[in-house]
Amino acid sequence: MVTPATTSMTMPGRQAWTGRAGSFLRYVRRNPLLAVGGIIFLALVLFSTAGSLFVDTVKAPYPLAAPASLAPSWDYPFGTDAQGRDMLAVMIVGTRLSLKIGLLAGSIGLAVGIVLGLISAFYGGWIDSAIRWIVDVMFTIPSFLVMVVIASLLQQYISIENMAFILAAFAWPGPTRGIRAQVLSLRERQFIQMARLSGMRGPEIIIRELLPNLAPFLLAGFVGALIGAVYGALGLELLGLGSQREPTLGMTFFWMQKYSALLRNLWWWWGIPIAIIILLILSLYFISFALDEWANPRSRRSA
Repeated sequence: MVTPATTSMTMPGRQAWTGRAGSFLRYVRRNPLLAVGGIIFLALVLFSTAGSLFVDTVKAPYPLAAPASLAPSWDYPFGTDAQGRDMLAVMIVGTRLSLKIGLLAGSIGLAVGIVLGLISAFYGGWIDSAIRWIVDVMFTIPSFLVMVVIASLLQQYISIENMAFILAAFAWPGPTRGIRAQVLSLRERQFIQMARLSGMRGPEIIIRELLPNLAPFLLAGFVGALIGAVYGALGLELLGLGSQREPTLGMTFFWMQKYSALLRNLWWWWGIPIAIIILLILSLYFISFALDEWANPRSRRSA
């Protein structure tokens, strides 16, 4: 008598992944915003990865690799900057490095937020109170100013990975609060109560029942964390607090300001990076808006 009940009790959790995947695929087909954002983002990923097959990305993105301050031409399609760097190679490597920072920082921040949010909401009590207090304190801290101080103190040690860790250190409070709110609404649902009655323990309920139902929200949260990390990295690098050698998109702007590209009318030095950043931010916002709509049934359009 117990075995069939147990099987039926855990069915919502096991079927959630399949149901959510089918719902997502149907949603993609009828949501042009998600399709456009996804295509732009994938194009940038392809540009930053496959581009190294056609352009020298070992020496060309670094100083003295080409004649300085050349306008776009057949030999240098994106021109060169005042340091003698091939701007096409800089954009290929810079886009890849900026995406790496964002993906790493966003992943770490979301992972910490998932763990803390799940534990806080599911177990409650003093654990919930402690985590909520820490999150509330983190929200009162001017995170960007603190990151500026940390990056300034550690500037000689800043690398792509260290930059991502600095950003991730302040990326988890938002996901923690959002995931906690979602779990609070789910933990009293009937299928969770039935899972408890069937003898499932807390970690098993979290993995088999809660996480599948949180999948849309987690995906939307990851894109949001990625946007925040990209913004944070650009802000720090515009101040010259990134890796001085690596040609990220933010550091490209820093060197452009330092060498007065605007005053010298080197439009390709600032115009092309701005275009790529706009495409990147727009693609992420399109994806984020569409995923938020998918994750929130109240705002989702009827099929």
